[in-house]
Amino acid sequence: QGGWVESGGGSVQAGGALRRSCAAAKFSVASNRMAWFRQAPGKEREGVASINRLLTTTYADSVKDRFTISRDSAKNTLYLQLNSLKPEDTAMYYCAGSRSPIFLGPSLDGTQYNYWGQGTQVTVSS
Repeated sequence: QGGWVESGGGSVQAGGALRRSCAAAKFSVASNRMAWFRQAPGKEREGVASINRLLTTTYADSVKDRFTISRDSAKNTLYLQLNSLKPEDTAMYYCAGSRSPIFLGPSLDGTQYNYWGQGTQVTVSS
């Protein structure tokens, strides 16, 4: 679909941690601006974290200081480390990317991306 091979996710208790991974199968992560989004049942899709080609990052206020976005160019993979998880973090998490000029900043706007993963469920129990 979007050229991503996803892994990670699952269920964890509040306060726990998970790591989500998306390996790019059809493009180079170093040439793309990338992001993570999530969508909970009955809610709109929310931008969680973004990283640009220069490794500048931005985060939603709700996850700042708990989540970390990163990439490994050698493995051509995008990561999201989720720490100090809360029940309200329960959602389907999606990776996304788009080819971009090197100086374009990170963005949590979903309309800026055209390579989307199929998503993986993250469930946090209290």
